[in-house]
Amino acid sequence: MADDTPISMDPELLPKPAATHTVSEDPFDGKEEWKHRPPYEIRSMKDFGEVKWRGSCQCGRVTYMLNRDKPLAAKFCHCRGCQVMHGAPFQWAAIFHKEDMMFKNGSQGLSFYASGEKSRDYQTPTKVSCSFCRTPIMDEGRRVVLIFPELIDFGHTDEEQRERRRVFEVNCHIFYSKRIIEIPDGKPKWSGLDNESELLNDAGHKL
Repeated sequence: MADDTPISMDPELLPKPAATHTVSEDPFDGKEEWKHRPPYEIRSMKDFGEVKWRGSCQCGRVTYMLNRDKPLAAKFCHCRGCQVMHGAPFQWAAIFHKEDMMFKNGSQGLSFYASGEKSRDYQTPTKVSCSFCRTPIMDEGRRVVLIFPELIDFGHTDEEQRERRRVFEVNCHIFYSKRIIEIPDGKPKWSGLDNESELLNDAGHKL
């Protein structure tokens, strides 16, 4: 995912498209301390708070909870890195604080991949997936996570699913200049990062 962030957030806090840093962000001594911080830290439900959303991978071995009503922002990213990593025309990502999320089994069953270094060692930013079925779970940045709403349980009925999906409706498209398909939805479309590149129309022409 590209540098997905609300306007008020520092873009440096987020994972770059198909790029990561070589230096670990871990401020603690020891290589495993990250397992004891959100979103991997297993907290009591009292400490975590009310569960608003639940998500899981395809095989069900990885499940997580969210305690925030709605994401900080949601976007479609059309960068080449997202296309390749997801095997899809674009990535749908919703941004949450790390503290908003908790994996049921902590870091167990998760695989990590730093695309810039092509490394599977844990570091941030990193791409997180299920180690068994390989479902992409999220991109983890320095202070936020970019989860993929397709994994969220939106309910069973069509009406319930439509209503719940609206919470994760995207604010804009980013890297639309790299698009594989055009999406005439009237949403703001940036040629690169949002608020840092040119705005395009639905057909990809400069406004």
